Amino acid sequence: MKYNPTVWFEIYVSDMERAVRFYQSLLNIELTKLTDTDTEYFMFPYQEGIEGSGGALVKSHEGAPGSAGSRIYLACSDCAVQISKVEAIGGRVVSPKQSIGEFGFCATIEDTEGNVIGLHSMQ
Repeated sequence: MKYNPTVWFEIYVSDMERAVRFYQSLLNIELTKLTDTDTEYFMFPYQEGIEGSGGALVKSHEGAPGSAGSRIYLACSDCAVQISKVEAIGGRVVSPKQSIGEFGFCATIEDTEGNVIGLHSMQ
């Protein structure tokens, strides 16, 4: 295999407006609404040819938000910065920034929809 196997992720939400505000504030990014679909999607920024995969917030009957499902990790320059914002924007810190040795640092948060999301940084 000459590629990383993860190519797309979806974070299920129940309140799209609230979730979009949370992730835009958390990561200091702009999410883009996809309009050519029957399902409500707001896509995370994505650029071809660089590390990482694309993904979106999704409001759909196919899935529900919650902490018991799969976990994704979002890239940050320093996850301590995002951890410091979480409670002020409606989320909860599940586990603080911790070292994972040569692989950098990680933390986990609960978003406004009840999803547990990982954060990863190299510093």
